[in-house]
Amino acid sequence: MKNSSRTLVLLLLMLVIVGLRVIAPLSPDFKVIANFSGIGAVALFGGAYFKNKLNAFVLPLFVLLLSDIGLALTMGKDYGFYQGWYYTYIAFALIVLIGHLMIKKVNVQRVLAASLTGVLIHWLVSDFGVWYGSSFYPQTLAGFWSCLVLAIPYELNFLYGTLAYSAIMFGAFESLKVKYPVLSLKNKALNS
Repeated sequence: MKNSSRTLVLLLLMLVIVGLRVIAPLSPDFKVIANFSGIGAVALFGGAYFKNKLNAFVLPLFVLLLSDIGLALTMGKDYGFYQGWYYTYIAFALIVLIGHLMIKKVNVQRVLAASLTGVLIHWLVSDFGVWYGSSFYPQTLAGFWSCLVLAIPYELNFLYGTLAYSAIMFGAFESLKVKYPVLSLKNKALNS
């Protein structure tokens, strides 16, 4: 019961944040906030809190898939499944791994460091997918660099979104753990 309650709360937090990603394109100011989403925070959050490694990777990637399907249905196929979209999934799997490795104990410094590392990984891996095989960018190191430079505004929004939503998600769950100890993974022997 304890683990299922914890898993349910973690999953609900992730779904709420990802739900915002699906409705964001409906905003008239969407171009200004493009890539300001919580999906990076969701990946870090899943990696940090799910102790079952299968859940840690599958659930964040599953909610990413759900949001991509939602975006494809509301905004068109290219919003959810653009050329090289699978590189983005690889980047998010790596962000889950970063959350798992870097956030053993939740505190501001670890979440900040993991967020910065995750955004860097996302920038390099997902934009490699944009560059590789592209007819827009020359298939040279200079072409890859050009792709990275043009992505900076989007990655800055991704960084801001990851930081903001990480603060919300990690802060909310840590507060819930204080109020509802059943959400904590502490061993019963420690409480006796």
